Amino acid sequence: MLLERDTELAHVGTALRAAEEGTSSSILLSGPLGIGRSALLRCLPGLCAGEDVRVLRANAAATEQDFAFGVVRQLFDSLVAGAPEADRTRWAGEAGGLTRIFTAGTVPDDRGRGDRRGRGRDGTRASGHESGHGFGLPSAATAHGIGESREDADSEAILYGLRSLPACLGSNGRLLILVDDLQWADVPSLRWLAHLAKRLDGLRAVLVCALRDGEPRARHPLVREVAQSAARVLRPAPLSLDAARALVRERRGGPGHEEYARACHEVSGGNPLFLMSVLLGTAARGFPPTADHIGQVRALRPAELRDRLASHLRTQTPAVRDLAAAVAALGDHAEPALVAQLAGLDEIGFGAARRALEETGLLTGAREPRFTHRVVQDAIELSMTPAERERTHADAADLLYRSGFPAEQVAAHLMAVTGPGRSWSLPVLRSAADSALRRGAPETAARYLRRALLAHRAQDTGRARLLVDLATAERAFDPEACERHVVQAIPLLTTARDRAAAALRIPPTLLGAVPPATAALLRAAAAELGAQARLDEPARELALRLEARLRHCGHENPGELASAAERLRELGEDPPLGSAGERELVAVLLCAGTLTGRLTAAGAARTANRVLEREPAASAGAYTGLPLVVMTLFAAESIRGVGSWLSSEQQTRRQNTTGADGVLLFAERALALVMQGRHGQAREYLERAMGLADADWRESAVLVLCAVAFELRDPALGERVLNRAHRRRFTGLAVTVTLRILQASVDAQRGRRARALESLLVCGRRLEASGWENSALFPWRPHAIGLHHRLGDSHAALALAEEEHAWAAAWGAPTGLGRALRLKGWLHGGQGVPLLREAVGVLRGSTHSLELARTLVLLGRRLGGGPEAESALREAGAIAAACGAPWLVEQAEHGLGTPAPPPRTAVLTRSERRVVSLVGRGLTNQEIAGELGVSSRAVEKHLTNSYRKLGISGRHELAGALPA
Repeated sequence: MLLERDTELAHVGTALRAAEEGTSSSILLSGPLGIGRSALLRCLPGLCAGEDVRVLRANAAATEQDFAFGVVRQLFDSLVAGAPEADRTRWAGEAGGLTRIFTAGTVPDDRGRGDRRGRGRDGTRASGHESGHGFGLPSAATAHGIGESREDADSEAILYGLRSLPACLGSNGRLLILVDDLQWADVPSLRWLAHLAKRLDGLRAVLVCALRDGEPRARHPLVREVAQSAARVLRPAPLSLDAARALVRERRGGPGHEEYARACHEVSGGNPLFLMSVLLGTAARGFPPTADHIGQVRALRPAELRDRLASHLRTQTPAVRDLAAAVAALGDHAEPALVAQLAGLDEIGFGAARRALEETGLLTGAREPRFTHRVVQDAIELSMTPAERERTHADAADLLYRSGFPAEQVAAHLMAVTGPGRSWSLPVLRSAADSALRRGAPETAARYLRRALLAHRAQDTGRARLLVDLATAERAFDPEACERHVVQAIPLLTTARDRAAAALRIPPTLLGAVPPATAALLRAAAAELGAQARLDEPARELALRLEARLRHCGHENPGELASAAERLRELGEDPPLGSAGERELVAVLLCAGTLTGRLTAAGAARTANRVLEREPAASAGAYTGLPLVVMTLFAAESIRGVGSWLSSEQQTRRQNTTGADGVLLFAERALALVMQGRHGQAREYLERAMGLADADWRESAVLVLCAVAFELRDPALGERVLNRAHRRRFTGLAVTVTLRILQASVDAQRGRRARALESLLVCGRRLEASGWENSALFPWRPHAIGLHHRLGDSHAALALAEEEHAWAAAWGAPTGLGRALRLKGWLHGGQGVPLLREAVGVLRGSTHSLELARTLVLLGRRLGGGPEAESALREAGAIAAACGAPWLVEQAEHGLGTPAPPPRTAVLTRSERRVVSLVGRGLTNQEIAGELGVSSRAVEKHLTNSYRKLGISGRHELAGALPA
């Protein structure tokens, strides 16, 4: 499929028409690698199909330059192929005299005997090339020897003799002579082409030669002589965007997305070779031509194109190869002066090598050297030996270091060097790791530190500190490796304080199972430090943090939990919170008191908020016990303090964070929103958490996400959360129980009530065995009460309701207490109205608006009519609509016994209407962002506002909320 080459075809067609009138001409077809010269040559015979034009073709090759007259032989052999026997006999007769000129009579005349083999003077049989087609052209060895060793090979007699056959052929019709890759033609053939190009008059011929730009051999005198003889030089231009669209349609079987075609055109620069390689690569990988796969198009590095470019680079001069290697090594830091210095080129050599790479289409024309495509760098590295690559990166590291570049830029090159490196390598790698950690790239930091460990083989404190730094980086993504490297480092450290600090680099498993080896390591470090009272301030800080970790290790042991509660009482009503160690200890002790219910919600919230007031929302806190204080605040319903902490400046800077920190952050925000009755926004944050990788779902994040899914009461969403959570193995009591409670909720909504109840009762027994009584964290009892009642066991339901009420009253959080009162009022039938009124009063002090709406609906129905009932139902409907719970709105309207009032038309902004309309077409948030040219965050904001205005909780309710 030849596109946008009509101009070139027209010029050749004009030359052929002129040749019919006796005006011959020579045309040069030039351009960079991959521009389509060969494809254009292949199409030229089609211009003269059915006409009296004989086509002679030859393709020169770099590997055949020693084959003398190889290109000439191809030209005439292409003519003979398929020609009638009479023509071949006549042409052989015309060329018979050439045999005697070339071989001095060594090949006898075999006219009329084209199927016979001649013999030379020495009696040997001539080669097939000598006589197979009857032209009697010299063999490779003979012609080369003559061309290089004997003066008569350069004589005008030979050149005129070779011209005799084209003259004979031209007398009976026009000739179209096509030579591809002229730069690779052998020297004798070049002499003949140069001779022919200057003597085309009278031949009725058009000579078209293709020459690749930027080739070293293009500067050969004979190649330049042929090129300069051309009457016209044609340079095909890069393909346009319209041509790229047509190729996408032709190669992918249909029109692709506009952005997909645009991305293909941009990454290829319109170069046909690059463009076809991209299209074939995406098709081979199964990427459909949609906007979702633009990223894959831009990142694709086709292996076939890489191999083609690597083969091309091997033919370049050493200066050009050195420059390409320098640009590949320096990458984005390829300033001209640095590149020239790394390549070892002076100003003149640098300019010449750069022009060669630009002419061949591998470098852009920007001030700083840049490759035209990412695959060019792969091709350069493939064309180099491993030793050459390593030497180039070592020189680049040394150059950047001496030039004062940042440590990470130097370290990127040290990563490619296997040797010990320079004396400054270790400090640079450590500095680079620190920079990577500060910018939130722990995996990159770990790679730098592992490389540093390879260079530092001595078993000393220096290696220990590298191991500790590596563990610090790995705790963000590989806790097991973190612990392993801490264990390796501790024997190499010389002081108890250093060993304790190293042990604290192991992140706690928040409410997860603690490996026995970790607990033993912490106990050994604490015992070695000694009693806190005898330690100085830095050592006491370490001892406090070790105590916090050790107490948290026993969070599934009732005896350890009771001891933790007692320790918290010893610290007084206002425990000291001046240091990070004191805050971490108090957070762990508060968690223990919350799990057991030995504290009151008000007291726990007061102390927990004091901790947050003094603790910045920094990422390092995620690897301590401090996140447990957030769980305490959720259980105590102190949402205001948690919300402001999560929305602080530090968290705002991390709003687009990824990894385990990102999952936990999104989950905590979703739970804060759902407890405020803002279900639509909570769902959006949960979806963002669901979009992150499975490996980032840690115990604490799973706990919070399950709590959000439980409150949203969407079985499909609950199943999605469960499926994601089950991809990882969690063994801690908190996670396993939470997952079973959410599964029971899904089962109950799917009609599997008996199965759901059995799961809840098993959870209850396990929690009680561990001393975990707090129903606000693990709400198995409220759910089991409803299932008991629906399955006909009212006695068991009442017993559990009394137990729940007693616990909720002791804890004192308004939502838990109000829910317990509502459940008791529901079970007591008509006699439960006072309990429902009391529940309404309690819940008015809660942030959980939806729980208040549920209680008001139940109260209105039980009252059976009258002003109080109507007021309760109308208030419930208004709260439910504001919370995005249409199912509860319907219950309130049904209790009123009147048709629902016409819905108030939601006033959506123009942008919100556009976003909602695209959602209606089935587009994802990312697709909508691409369609409108905005960020995904902006799309989420518009959707959240639309859900709130329409009184719905998510996408699945849009169809019913909008008019047809």
